[in-house]
Amino acid sequence: MSLPGVLERIEKACGRVGRDPKGVRLVAVTKEHTVAEIREQVLRYGHFPLGESRIQEALPKMGELEAEWHFIGPLQRNKAKFAVRFELIHSIDSLRLAEAVARKALEQGKVQRVLLELNLGREPQKHGFLEEELPQAIAQIQALEGLRVEGLMTVAPYTDTPETVRPIFAQLSRLADRYGLPERSMGMSGDLEVAVEEGATLVRVGRAIFEQTT
Repeated sequence: MSLPGVLERIEKACGRVGRDPKGVRLVAVTKEHTVAEIREQVLRYGHFPLGESRIQEALPKMGELEAEWHFIGPLQRNKAKFAVRFELIHSIDSLRLAEAVARKALEQGKVQRVLLELNLGREPQKHGFLEEELPQAIAQIQALEGLRVEGLMTVAPYTDTPETVRPIFAQLSRLADRYGLPERSMGMSGDLEVAVEEGATLVRVGRAIFEQTT
């Protein structure tokens, strides 16, 4: 696969449900890939958001590449001062984390764009708010000066049959609609078509971009 191949998958999924492909942004997940690989396999095709999940790995790349950087992985509160260097944080999973990020954003004189992470599969090993926690979480986090909540994010349970996670993606879209949030970050290499069909606005894809097949 390649980045053009992923864009084609997104376009076909949009066509099946009558969506404009311009409403779906591809976030190229660049963790564990070098600056040279990113230039060759992502940036040669245009300007795409780059997604990283480890602060210590991301910072050197951010120093070398001018791009729109998204933080997509679990975030520790003590790394908040680095996280506010990113354009968008996809993984706000607690009020305490939101408060830490808000403080650091205010110190730097910015309003940090964030998404709230939901654990809709209720997997104990994963981060994120449960659905019943969302109303209070949104109310509290939206009230924080220094943050702007733009949407929701989820990581669906891993499966070899993407159709089985369609209800989770549909649920995320319903919740985003309910709270008037425009962004829905969902779908990865194996299940992006289902996510797009259910309303994803951001899909986080790494393996399908960088994996080379012969």
